[in-house]
Amino acid sequence: MKIVGDSEHFKQPYDSDEEYVSKTEDKRDCEAAQKVGMELVSLSKTQLDKIELDEHLYDSILQAHKIKPKTEAYRRHMQYIGKLMRHVDIEPIKAALAVVLNKNSNETAKLQMFEKMRERLLSQGDSEIQTLVEHYPQLDRQKLRTLVRQATKELAKGPESKSSKELFKYLRSEIQD
Repeated sequence: MKIVGDSEHFKQPYDSDEEYVSKTEDKRDCEAAQKVGMELVSLSKTQLDKIELDEHLYDSILQAHKIKPKTEAYRRHMQYIGKLMRHVDIEPIKAALAVVLNKNSNETAKLQMFEKMRERLLSQGDSEIQTLVEHYPQLDRQKLRTLVRQATKELAKGPESKSSKELFKYLRSEIQD
């Protein structure tokens, strides 16, 4: 005799299956793959080249750049990219994507650092040149002094300075951290 609350009565065939994936879990995985695909589409071609992708997926992503966003064709193409992403291992792509995106923020931080360096050089003059040369011995003190002097003169005349831009380029090219 079976009791209504008996656990054997409610047992499903997939309860003992270790590899069973529920429909909901499968949908979540598909949505996650589609989101990664959207992130890949938002990258530029040079950034995409740094990520190792399947050739067919790579071509589809490049083709998505040609389709006008916020159209039905774009939506369908994004779903197609999501479908392609389901058959690819997403974890290495996510890791490479994080590296590419972080590299851009590192580049921005470096540019801001050089900008602050240039501003300090223009405001403090020789004392800042001395500290910079002590910190970065590869810098040419004479060239720095000349660029700072020219930039200060030009900035006194107007808001834009050719020498100030040259100073920024010089700092960026010589200092490699």
